[in-house]
Amino acid sequence: MAAVPGSTAQTLYIVAFGVATVACLGSLVRARHVEDRATRYGLIGLLAGSGGWAASHAGVFVLPTADLKIASYSVGLVLGFSTVFSWLYFCSAYSGRSLHRNRTLRWAGLALYLAVVAVKVTNPLHHQYFVADVVQTNSGVFVDIQQQAFHWAATGLAYALAAVGLFMLFERFANAGYETRPLVALTGLTALPALFDIVGFSSSVIPNVIYAPLGVAVFALGVLFVYEDRFLAVQLTGDVDEAFVFLADDGTIRDYNDAAMALFPDLSGARGNTAETVDGLGMVTGQEGDILDVTIDGQPRYYMVTSTTFRLGQADIGEVVMFSDVTSIERQRRELQRHNEQLEEFASGIRHELRNSLQVIRSRVAAAGSALDEGRVDMAQESLGAASERTGRMSRTVSDLATLAQYGQTVGDLSTVSFREAVEAAWRQTETASLTLTVEGEGELVADSSRLQNLFQSAITFARYNEATELVVSLTDDGFTITDDGTHPGEENFDKLFDYGHAVPNAEAGMALPNVETLAEVQGWTVDVDPAYDAGIRIRIGGVHVDQSDPVTG
Repeated sequence: MAAVPGSTAQTLYIVAFGVATVACLGSLVRARHVEDRATRYGLIGLLAGSGGWAASHAGVFVLPTADLKIASYSVGLVLGFSTVFSWLYFCSAYSGRSLHRNRTLRWAGLALYLAVVAVKVTNPLHHQYFVADVVQTNSGVFVDIQQQAFHWAATGLAYALAAVGLFMLFERFANAGYETRPLVALTGLTALPALFDIVGFSSSVIPNVIYAPLGVAVFALGVLFVYEDRFLAVQLTGDVDEAFVFLADDGTIRDYNDAAMALFPDLSGARGNTAETVDGLGMVTGQEGDILDVTIDGQPRYYMVTSTTFRLGQADIGEVVMFSDVTSIERQRRELQRHNEQLEEFASGIRHELRNSLQVIRSRVAAAGSALDEGRVDMAQESLGAASERTGRMSRTVSDLATLAQYGQTVGDLSTVSFREAVEAAWRQTETASLTLTVEGEGELVADSSRLQNLFQSAITFARYNEATELVVSLTDDGFTITDDGTHPGEENFDKLFDYGHAVPNAEAGMALPNVETLAEVQGWTVDVDPAYDAGIRIRIGGVHVDQSDPVTG
């Protein structure tokens, strides 16, 4: 170690390492309140070792005798090497790895540490770690340290292990999905003293001591006092891809990740503003458990809002608001709710229909019995015929219930279906009476084949009972229309056409149109009646992916 030129420069080094000592040891109080236990232990070990290491370097300058200076330097060697393993323990815990819990690695690290320490503490016997020359200067006794082979081997090993820890931290920061450059810079400062070590060894410009404690001191002050919220937030959210917004303790926006920007575009440039200034964010912040409904790329998506408070000791230093994508679950929940409401509505209509039908059947059968007793066979046959017809209606109602139970839930997998073939297949399998069919347009629909065919069958059934003579099914740009020339329901009944239990325009129509609506909606389509068409009923189905091979003619 070359003599420090001048008392002023020597004072600067004493101050630098003294400040590093105070910074590291003083930060222990705050580090003790880091909630994650493993991270806390690693950080405490790092700060304690670095603080003692910095104090030993200060002692090399301030202690009065050569023996005390050499002893202080030797203590620093032992403490300094311990910080490597504290650093690795901290980096593993902070980055969410399990290396610090691996018993084999822990025992190997302890063995390596003890082996290197043994070489260091026995240096007075073999002088293979360093050689100390006592130099008498005008300002007092100085010690010139000349490092030997074991020193450079241990130093190279220490820096290699420290680089592993740096990699773990930098990878964590890179995957955080938001602004972590301040943390990267602070972490990088822990490696900067290596340059000072090289300069100190290769020249007499600065003393030949290890400067790593200075970098650790800056790192400790930065992550525990300046960027403490971001430092803790990275650990909490680094493994999660959800959207996050970080709020300071006064409610202003400190940071956010890329996923949050996709949800709230107004976050751009909003750091330092309150959450209320960002469209859509203010109304959900603080609403734990709320479901945020947003549209992304034309598709509805749902996010659950949760929040976590950051604390160091008794002080709240910030809050992270997380938006978890629950689109799949929420869609299922809403679908189940819709389906249950639909079933309840349908069940109410069925109860009403079956109750009326049973009353009619009982009265008709009773009338037939009385007519037979009186010898009026023709009247008995007429009454039994009416009872039989009512029984048929009951059968159709039960069939409608079976259709709803089988196809009334939202379909996930769709396929390409020929529009014309689906209509014609439904026509062949449905009683059509005197109806005639016209299909206009050629193309393919992205649909569930069974549900689409049942939809057309229900529409054909409705047209037949609506006293229609002609049914026209036409392909459109985003779906199709089903038009009959039957009875117009009147504008006052438009809202009731698709309601279970309201047999509009007549009782014979039954549950056909409600089934049309159900079988369309479960495929994500829209259904309504064209109010401008007054020559019968025109049902419009929209929101369908259509691939037309020929121009639509209808």
